[in-house]
Amino acid sequence: MENGKLIIFSAPSGSGKTTIVRHLLKTFPDQIEFSISATSRPQRGIEENGKDYHYLSLEEFKQKIANKEFLEWEEVYSGVYYGTLRTEVEKIWAKGKAVIFDIDVEGGLNLKSQFKAQALAVFVMPPSIKILEERLHSRQTDNPESIARRIAKAEKELKTAELFDVFILNEKLEEACEKAERLALEFLHKPC
Repeated sequence: MENGKLIIFSAPSGSGKTTIVRHLLKTFPDQIEFSISATSRPQRGIEENGKDYHYLSLEEFKQKIANKEFLEWEEVYSGVYYGTLRTEVEKIWAKGKAVIFDIDVEGGLNLKSQFKAQALAVFVMPPSIKILEERLHSRQTDNPESIARRIAKAEKELKTAELFDVFILNEKLEEACEKAERLALEFLHKPC
C-alpha cells in the first residue's frame, strides 16, 4: 500500500467536526480529499450512495471484514457497522493527495495507531455536554432516545481527547476552522 498522509477529525456527534472537515475540503481542494466511509445502516433522507457513504448490507459488510478489506471498522451501535475501505484510501493517495476523515473517536484512534507519524489526529471538543445536547436537538435529525444514546457516548468519548495529537475547542466555529486550517497546512508541509 503506497503510503501518504491522513488527517483524522474525530469528535462526539454534534461537535462540529463535519462542518470543519467540509471547510478544509473547500480550502485545500488540491491537497486533500475526503474518505467516504462504508456503513451497514440504511440511507437517510437525501443521502447518496458513494457520496455520503458506501452503503452495504450487513452481509456485504461482514464479508468485507472477513476479506480484510477495511483499514478499520467497528460496530458503533448494535447491528450498525462503519468502516474505512482500503481501496478508498489507496484511490486518494494515488492522486497524490492526503486523506481527510470525519470519523468517530474509536475509528480515529485506530487509524492513528496504525499510521503513527503519517497521521494527524484532531479531536474536536464541544464547549460542554449541555451545548452538545442543544446542537443535537436543533439538528432535528434524531429522536430523543437517539440523542440520549449519543450524549452517553459523547461523555465517554470526551475522556479520550488526550489520546489525540491535538484538540480544537469548537466554541466559535470561525475560530475552530481557522485553527484547523493552520494545523492542516503545517501537517501537509511537514515531511513524513
